[in-house]
Amino acid sequence: MGFFTAFFVVVLTMPSLIKVARMKHLVDEPTEERKLHERSIPTIGGIIIFAAIIFSYSLWFPTAHEVLDATLSDFRTLYAEMGAAYGDFKIVIAAMVLLFFIGVKDDIIGFSPAKKLVGHFIVAYILVVVGDIRIRNMHGILGLYELQHEVSIAFSFFTYIVLVNGFNLIDGVDGLAGGIGLISATAYGMWLFWAGDVALALLAFTLAGALLGFLIFNAHPARIFMGDSGSLIIGAILSVLAMRVVDHDPSRLPVWVRTVPTPLFAMSVIAYPLVDTFRVFIVRVARGTSPFQADRNHIHHRLMALGLGHRGTVLVLYSYAIAIILLSLVTRDVLPNKGLLLLGSSAFLLAALPFFIPLRKHP
Repeated sequence: MGFFTAFFVVVLTMPSLIKVARMKHLVDEPTEERKLHERSIPTIGGIIIFAAIIFSYSLWFPTAHEVLDATLSDFRTLYAEMGAAYGDFKIVIAAMVLLFFIGVKDDIIGFSPAKKLVGHFIVAYILVVVGDIRIRNMHGILGLYELQHEVSIAFSFFTYIVLVNGFNLIDGVDGLAGGIGLISATAYGMWLFWAGDVALALLAFTLAGALLGFLIFNAHPARIFMGDSGSLIIGAILSVLAMRVVDHDPSRLPVWVRTVPTPLFAMSVIAYPLVDTFRVFIVRVARGTSPFQADRNHIHHRLMALGLGHRGTVLVLYSYAIAIILLSLVTRDVLPNKGLLLLGSSAFLLAALPFFIPLRKHP
């Protein structure tokens, strides 16, 4: 119900937002060389994505009474789980509201990178320190198990910052960020639902429903962009889901999923924004430029240069995202470090392939 509610909220309200955005000239003009669109397009689609998620997540959030009546099992365990779920609910809502205002301000009048970074650290503090949403255990990856408290907090801060900026950076082709977010949210939602965490699965599926509705208007040729108000929300929610999946108890999962190390599955679901972000930062530093300076060196830029167009580019990258997730399931019985090596090398090699294909020479 959360999925369908979010979907219909976006589908029914987005046309009005597009009309208002054009009337008020809240549009993105194709004034920079790195931009791939050729006409002015509204940039505030994230407003409806945010509203749909908040409305659906709040409307369908399960109550302890409903869960207890449905299960009639261990009361103390269920109340403890619902207490943790309510804690996540409050923290996620608070973080989303703050990020929403940061994104909207950036979409409409701009936001300096320094101030935006301060805002991200405040949101990370709310999630990681106040909400205690963090990665506590690496389950044998790189020989690491239980992380020290300070290391856990620092690594969780890093995870949030990378993911939020990663989804912001891949939002450069019609339907790309929305589609990758939809795939990631659906994968996390299914995993969490199978693991018995209905509350977090609801958050994942409301995000998925909102993004599916948004893609109707954002698929090429796009009628509206999500802007920072959308990409920041997607990155933040997926960072919460990723960190919760890493530390989740997999004992309720189906047997064929249970043996997948949770850090590997969490990373495989968000492989594309992670790989693209790290590759771009490394290339920029190697060239002596700022890692935060925008350019046309993303994977989607290369695929566009190869002549795939918007639709071809997003289909290739959707396939890439799904393939890495499936690979994590296929290699579920491989030792964690070997699985990390296999997944990591596969993800980077596949991402590098477009750069080895020569560009066509125009007469």
